[in-house]
Amino acid sequence: MYKLLLCWRYLRTRWIALASVVSVTLGVATMIVVNAVMAGFSHEMQTRIHGILSDLVFESHSLSGFQDPQWHMEEMRRAAGDDIVGMTPTVAVPAMLNFQVRGQWVTRQIMFIGIDEATHAQVSDFGRYLQHPANRTQLSFDLRDGGYDTVDSQSESAAPTRPALEGAGWSHRRMRIERERVWRERLEAERTPTEAAEPAVGPTRSVDQQVDAVLAATTEAPVEAAQPTPRRADPFQQARPEEGVRMDPANEQFTGVVPGIGLASFRDSSGIDRFLVLPGDDVKVTFPTSGTPPKAVSDTFTIVDFYESKMSEYDSNFVFVPITALQRMRGMIDPQTGIGSVNSIQIKLRDGADLEVVRDKLRKVFPADLYAVATWRDKQGPLLAAVDMEMSVLNILLFLIIAVAGFGILAIFFMIVVEKTRDIGILKALGASAGGIGGIFLGYGLFLGIVGAGAGLALGLSIAWNINTIRAGVEWCTGERVFDPSIYYFYRIPSIVHPLTVLWIMVGAVGIAVGSSVLPALRAARLHPVEALRHD
Repeated sequence: MYKLLLCWRYLRTRWIALASVVSVTLGVATMIVVNAVMAGFSHEMQTRIHGILSDLVFESHSLSGFQDPQWHMEEMRRAAGDDIVGMTPTVAVPAMLNFQVRGQWVTRQIMFIGIDEATHAQVSDFGRYLQHPANRTQLSFDLRDGGYDTVDSQSESAAPTRPALEGAGWSHRRMRIERERVWRERLEAERTPTEAAEPAVGPTRSVDQQVDAVLAATTEAPVEAAQPTPRRADPFQQARPEEGVRMDPANEQFTGVVPGIGLASFRDSSGIDRFLVLPGDDVKVTFPTSGTPPKAVSDTFTIVDFYESKMSEYDSNFVFVPITALQRMRGMIDPQTGIGSVNSIQIKLRDGADLEVVRDKLRKVFPADLYAVATWRDKQGPLLAAVDMEMSVLNILLFLIIAVAGFGILAIFFMIVVEKTRDIGILKALGASAGGIGGIFLGYGLFLGIVGAGAGLALGLSIAWNINTIRAGVEWCTGERVFDPSIYYFYRIPSIVHPLTVLWIMVGAVGIAVGSSVLPALRAARLHPVEALRHD
């Protein structure tokens, strides 16, 4: 009992113990907060990676793909049984996206992905990343008549960050077509018969070229309101010259596409998205055919929605199109059977199914020289491994903070042993055993560790659970943005506290505190009573 009384007395009365407690507290709190934020970022990243990739991906080594995807899916069901709950075929090819902004052509490298609008959202989270509520329920490649989100559906904030989308859709398309028609009529009216009859001395410009120049020069609207100007020849007539039928652009659209939002917009420092093109605008995509050797073909498409997964790798690279349209344009449909080829199949497994076990079953059925079968983690293995390595190294570095506190406890306890040598001699003379004397210092170290770790737990959890409130307060005080959504595309700092992680941090902190008191305890226990009493 005397050991506990002495430990409690020293803990309450000696201010030097407070320094050790504070060191342990700060170390534990720092590790809890950092691990919570890192776990939050890792969870968000994995969720968004898995959102575009299904549980398993079955794909061909060639862009030409493989024939009869229905037969392949039946064979997969035979191999995996009830573990498979959904499958959908896809076609993915590299391509070039082109659109006009203020009379200038913008070219982007993309991955052009053909999907089945009826089944693709069933094997991934694709649907919930779209900007129109109706498309989030059931994707349609038909242009909507307004109703697009002006507020980020994935944000908790109710502030509109996308005001340009308010007029997107058919109303925006008709307004653009009408503006082009008015300018054409005005330029045609300004041409006099004399000008039309005079021979051109130098290079002349067509009416369409003059429309381009005038629209580019007179546009004063902000970036998000700027619309593509007409092409040098009527794009709606050029798109399918073999048909020889002129479509009505104000009431008809080309094949719909859903590009990533990063291809069509950028975010300014205030968190507002500025759009280069909007749903209702037309774009041109150039991609290779499936023949040997492949040839480049182009077609015109109409933007019907935007995809936003919050992963810049996807949002600035992927463009989705109906799979049947892409198969037809690439020549992937067998003219005799009418069956199309695909180059990948996305597979969703039941909850609780072992991804690696099912993957290995499919690998045994389909030869590896023709097909590749991988889990979504396999597809992003290097990225996930890098994140895990970063967290491990960061934890080691942060644990050194607690280790420094341990060295402080070691030095303080050695000082106490030297200072209290006579008191130790008196205790031994009164009958205290060597184990009892050592137990005093070990108990003192245990008390310091428990109190410091407990205070660190309370401080760390408070910061982790209220980190966005703290962030807002710091930004208000300093006037500087601490967490810029234009960089991370998150409006809040993600934070996830794992109880197991907190437990090992607490155990590690208490263990370091107790371990640091072992050497001073041994020295105190070995003191001879007579020598200790003679100490001056």
